[in-house]
Amino acid sequence: MQQKIPEEIIDQIVTKNDIVDVIGEHIQLTNKGRNYFGLCPFHGENTPSFSVSPDKQIFHCFGCGKGGNVVKFIMELESITFREAVQSLAEKSGESLPEQYVQGSNQPALSEQEKSALDAYEWSSKLFHHVLRYTAEGKNGLNYLQNRGFKQDDIEQFQLGYSPNKDQFLSTFLHKKGFQLANLMDVGLLSSRDGNTFFDRFKGRVIFPIQNHQGKVVGFGGRAIEDGVEPKYLNSPDSKLFQKGKLLYNFYEARKHFQKEKEVVLFEGYADVIKASQAGIYNAVATLGTSLTKYQASLLKRYVNRVVVCFDGDKAGKDASDRAAQMLTDVGLDVLIANVPYQLDPDDFIDTYGPEKFQNQVLRNAESYVAFAINYLKKDYNLQSKHDQLDYIEKALDLIATVDHAVERDVYIKELVETFDLYRETLENEIADRRRIKQRHVEQDNRVKFEENKEKRTKRTEKIYPAYQNAERYLIAHMLQNNYVANQVQDQLGSKFNMQEHQVLVTYLYAYYEEGNEPNVGRFLERLPDDESIKQLVSELAVLPINETLEREELDDYMFAILKEADVDQEIRSLEKMLKNAEKENDPKSAARIGMKILELRKKSNKSKL
Repeated sequence: MQQKIPEEIIDQIVTKNDIVDVIGEHIQLTNKGRNYFGLCPFHGENTPSFSVSPDKQIFHCFGCGKGGNVVKFIMELESITFREAVQSLAEKSGESLPEQYVQGSNQPALSEQEKSALDAYEWSSKLFHHVLRYTAEGKNGLNYLQNRGFKQDDIEQFQLGYSPNKDQFLSTFLHKKGFQLANLMDVGLLSSRDGNTFFDRFKGRVIFPIQNHQGKVVGFGGRAIEDGVEPKYLNSPDSKLFQKGKLLYNFYEARKHFQKEKEVVLFEGYADVIKASQAGIYNAVATLGTSLTKYQASLLKRYVNRVVVCFDGDKAGKDASDRAAQMLTDVGLDVLIANVPYQLDPDDFIDTYGPEKFQNQVLRNAESYVAFAINYLKKDYNLQSKHDQLDYIEKALDLIATVDHAVERDVYIKELVETFDLYRETLENEIADRRRIKQRHVEQDNRVKFEENKEKRTKRTEKIYPAYQNAERYLIAHMLQNNYVANQVQDQLGSKFNMQEHQVLVTYLYAYYEEGNEPNVGRFLERLPDDESIKQLVSELAVLPINETLEREELDDYMFAILKEADVDQEIRSLEKMLKNAEKENDPKSAARIGMKILELRKKSNKSKL
């Protein structure tokens, strides 16, 4: 039977994983006062409502209500169990859990079929890599990669492989490993014509393993190496494990680099990322054969301030650059466009001209999205026609008006003046008008967002509670931070809180302190049973704004409000019994008088049920 991880081991692991550092690896955090704030990774939002407290070692989202300690964050983010999250944090801090605590999981986050599929992908990746590196069957694939400029280090670092041009090479291997082949069709490893015989989906292709954001292989990109084979590029199909619109190639390995630099280079292809690595560019990711999605853009926004879009240099690449740049700009990122000359792909440019020229000539000369877009617009107009000139200038002015830096605007205005022989003052007036209109829209949008956020806060975190309920909430907030206060409350109130969830919470808190524990919200959360509502309540109350010390007078006021409500409740219960007796004795006058008294008491306590 699997053993429970001892609390002292959990405490040791949690202590070595500062919550700000851990969460900061996954979302971009900004320090504001004593806490850090960022965009919540658990629900879509444009205004940061996700708070991380280094003092209390907890997080709480004022938007969706999720909260907890560092273990809970990893569980929620990666959809794994408590045991797996503790193990992940242990590995991160250089710890190792004893074997008896590592094996198995009581509540698997993935189904057995999905776990089997992950194992199958892992075995397949190792098999293809071995074939490429060490067998005669992989020689064609190895020659192809070497001719394309891939070095041995690249093949190792990115675990490139080759699937032999045989119908059942992989399926035979996986069958011998004990996998149910029918289950591997849905995740795209195998194909079938009749549902009984299974064939290798990626046969005859060089294999690029694709990892999810936790570093697990969940899909393959396969490149045909023989002429006439279609499609030339083949990806795993979308499944629960692999969703092209939500993953980015090399994200797992690149994250530590682009998070540090606050900048990521976005490519279109796997080869571009690998060649960029040769050029010393390690903060690079790529889309998976599809256009950039809003999800992917928002994902990058959590980690970086700027994205350098480096797509192919041909017309299709320019079109894709424009679409991606608009998407990235819309989520609030600073965007640069790196123009690859001679209509080359980035990897071809690196092969032809070398890594140094790619760094200096392409990436370091990347232009702002507005500069790119002004030139990109020209393709839609015949600039020899006065009519098209005017349309183009109007569109260009719209773009320039979005630029907040006056010096940058000046450069674009000067270019229009010189190109079309225009009056500078006229253009400046046009831009000023556009910026005023834009500012009004921004202010209006901000007002709308403020009201929406205010409404959300009112619903979630700033509800108008009755006095006794507010007293209970703030008293518990103090108790979570101060065991002396908790002892005082236990002596005078015990569990005589009016809200049932508060009664449950303080009972656990009393027990926690009686065991000799010091105030520590993160540790207390670990001691609670597996009840999400209680844990969420703790994280919500722990972030309430309270003074560090609680004066005796304030403590007495809180307890008075709580006891007064308890007295009212007791009086109501007594009157309800009298009301039943009056109704039984058919005494309508007494029943009406008692009923009015009950109404008054309920109204006074903000708990009217009628």
